[in-house]
Amino acid sequence: MEEDVRVHPLAAFADHGAGAAGEALDILLRPGNADSNTAAEHIEVTQLALAQLPRRLRRRVLIRTDSGGGTHDFLDWLTHPGRRLHYSVGMTITEDMAEAILALPDRVWEPAYDAGGQVRPGAWVAEITGLLDLSSWPEGMRVIVRKERPHPGAQLRFTDLDGHRFTCFATDARHGQLADVELRHRRRARCEDRIRAAKDTGLRNLPLHGFAQNQVWCELVAMACELTAWMGMLALDGPARSWEPKRLRLRLFSAAGRLVRGGRRLRLRLAATWPWAAPLTAAITRLQDFAPG
Repeated sequence: MEEDVRVHPLAAFADHGAGAAGEALDILLRPGNADSNTAAEHIEVTQLALAQLPRRLRRRVLIRTDSGGGTHDFLDWLTHPGRRLHYSVGMTITEDMAEAILALPDRVWEPAYDAGGQVRPGAWVAEITGLLDLSSWPEGMRVIVRKERPHPGAQLRFTDLDGHRFTCFATDARHGQLADVELRHRRRARCEDRIRAAKDTGLRNLPLHGFAQNQVWCELVAMACELTAWMGMLALDGPARSWEPKRLRLRLFSAAGRLVRGGRRLRLRLAATWPWAAPLTAAITRLQDFAPG
């Protein structure tokens, strides 16, 4: 009997912000037929990711997921007394949610923000918590919906209502304007950038035959993502901090240089004509501050 090697990774990343790369906390390999919203696997990935964080920070974590994490079991686990975790998870729009959305009067919709925190034309947010029966969900859960006009040329989906595109998420946030809370959740999309970087680092094609062997490969990919992320935060500055693996390979990792010994010192000489010699030199200088002695 041959082993089924089809796989479907589930990953967790630490978001260090728009100006820095994301740190891979865990990459869990799953069978290719695994469900996208399996609560047990979301819990396992979250546990493994939290274990990577310093103990003092584990009670100050916001868990963000797409709609795959919007399940009863996962949210019950997140809100278990003593964990003190916060959440902002996508929700699949059900028939009850669709009815609640259509019942909202125009006056309750507030302008939504773009990625820069400015009002985005053609997008609004509203809360439908009071229009839903949430008795079976964790106490204090809020459901917030975003409405926006589709981009020119975009095709409407069958879940879109009234000519607009809707997305919902659940959160335990008690304070803040709806637009700010929704923007905080939407920044989860930076995870797509982290996944792209992980694919460029080796996650795109798993090269081995056995499931366990490919899980080890995923651990190596996570380690590579972590090294590049911390290299950017410790050594690089400005736009270079967010360079992804392909750009790092072109501009830094492939730089030609010579190690020269003289005067009891070891020097790295770079070609003066190398277009990105300045950020590389600045990175090496910063790293010297972290070198022992």
